[in-house]
Amino acid sequence: MLATQDEILFELGQRLRQQRLAQGLRQADLAAMANVSVGTIKAVEARGASSMESWIRVVCALGLQADLRPLFELKRQSIAQMTIASEVAVRARQRVRKRPSR
Repeated sequence: MLATQDEILFELGQRLRQQRLAQGLRQADLAAMANVSVGTIKAVEARGASSMESWIRVVCALGLQADLRPLFELKRQSIAQMTIASEVAVRARQRVRKRPSR
């Protein structure tokens, strides 16, 4: 299990590198496809260092955007959690009422 932020970033960068290599792309090719600099690709692969926007561009250029879907999905492991998640979803659809004017 990864413990630190740096370890997570490094591992994700390595995974993106493996994906790039599996698709037979050079760093320059991926940079052009993602509309980022080659330096950004190098930083992502070496240290995982980049902005979220650049990460998303690289992920999409590699055709991996579907893999992002489960990242922050609410996990329901019990009936109580399912009930709470349902209540949160209902509240999220409600509009905030305007405060009365003073």
